[in-house]
Amino acid sequence: MLRVSEEEILQRFRTDSPWWENRNEIRWKDEPRRVYFTPFFELVTEKKINRAVVLMGPRRVGKTVMVHQTIAELIKEEIEPRQILYIPLDNPLYSGLSLEKLLIMFVNLNSLKQDQSCYLFFDEIQYLRNWEQHLKSLVDSYPQHRFIATGSAAAALRLKSNESGAGRFTDFILPPLTFHEYLKFSGAGITFFGQKDIPANDMKLLVEKTEELNEEFINYINFGGYPEAVFSEEIRANPGRFIKNDVIEKVLLRDLPSLYGIRDIPELNRLFTTLVHNTGQEVHLQGISKDSNVAKGTISRYLEYLEAAFLIKRVSRVDRNAKKFKREHKFKVYLTNASMYPALFGTLERDNRTVLGKLVETAVFSHYFHLAEYSEKPYYAGWRNGEVDLVTMDTTGVTMAVEVKWSDRPFKNSSEIKGLLDFAEEHKLTAFESLICCTLSKNGIKQYGNREILFFPTSIFCFMLGQYLNSQAFRENLIKSVVGRCN
Repeated sequence: MLRVSEEEILQRFRTDSPWWENRNEIRWKDEPRRVYFTPFFELVTEKKINRAVVLMGPRRVGKTVMVHQTIAELIKEEIEPRQILYIPLDNPLYSGLSLEKLLIMFVNLNSLKQDQSCYLFFDEIQYLRNWEQHLKSLVDSYPQHRFIATGSAAAALRLKSNESGAGRFTDFILPPLTFHEYLKFSGAGITFFGQKDIPANDMKLLVEKTEELNEEFINYINFGGYPEAVFSEEIRANPGRFIKNDVIEKVLLRDLPSLYGIRDIPELNRLFTTLVHNTGQEVHLQGISKDSNVAKGTISRYLEYLEAAFLIKRVSRVDRNAKKFKREHKFKVYLTNASMYPALFGTLERDNRTVLGKLVETAVFSHYFHLAEYSEKPYYAGWRNGEVDLVTMDTTGVTMAVEVKWSDRPFKNSSEIKGLLDFAEEHKLTAFESLICCTLSKNGIKQYGNREILFFPTSIFCFMLGQYLNSQAFRENLIKSVVGRCN
């Protein structure tokens, strides 16, 4: 059997790094950038800390695109193009080769000096067996270079379960699109607001566009979490096929089984389908076991795997006093991207209020999961006679309580928000900044005794959360948090 020659590999280097010959030949360099691009780029170019950067996230959220945009920005900042190498490790040509071997071949090919700093991007690094050991060795042996790796679900799982990269890797998580990003990428900013850049904090204009925003919010739920779906008319016409085949099935049928040796794939698939159908619902292991016909011990392991694979997120419960439970008998499970529900059960129409209710709540939580990676972790409150959908806390206590409805009934009937009012009384929450009820279209501040509650259309609430994620303040906090974990 013929072996792959070194010349064939070097030719592949040239093909995968076309900027060596033409500095402007970089894929996706002109595509809209994710809100995470700036903090990621700062981390890539941070040379005071000798660590590899591992860009992780669900499949199809734009990791490879962001890598190429990073390469374009490096070249724009006068980094010599031949000092930048991109290697897609899912190419079988690289099978069996160590990262160090690839580095040496790259350095020799371009006649680089020993002290020249290079940028090496290893895409889909989970395809390399024992990749943590290879990457750790490079970080230790070649501190003059910057190493960046990307990984989908399998890479994230391996990183979280293996300590070989401790002190050598900095993980950077790229979540699905926010509603704000979806509107920007889809061009709705021009359609709704008559300008490319969506106005910041113009509540009057946003409220005027509530009806249009609600229509787009449903589109966002159906397919808007994935950049590729936003840009492609073909995918938008059949988002279920794209999301189911390219995102869900590749994780359930390939990534998780290969990583953990799962043999009963139908069992895993059955459990995930149950979780998707019950997104946003309070569950307990015994109930999930009964519904999915999977043993409780197996379910605990599967939940861990699915969460590390960025498909779901477990949210813990606090009681009326905002006290956490020592043992989690009950919790909620949310999809990290609401678009996975329509992918499995069909595209949703506006009149499907029952299903939309839980998916709207899922979409709100998916925005908070962006924040939870670096700052606030969301909870929900539940007690015998009441519940609050979303609660945030800091060291001083409860900072905000939010009720999420895809309805305007709470605006007219206070019994619809009794749990929120009781919780507010318990924690002496009075200002509308800390008490919010998300509605379908109603907005305004209403007084209940000494408490003010802000009623806010859910679509605008998510829009403004996404807008904050696009702010300078969030980027600075994100960078500070990530770099702080390196020290």
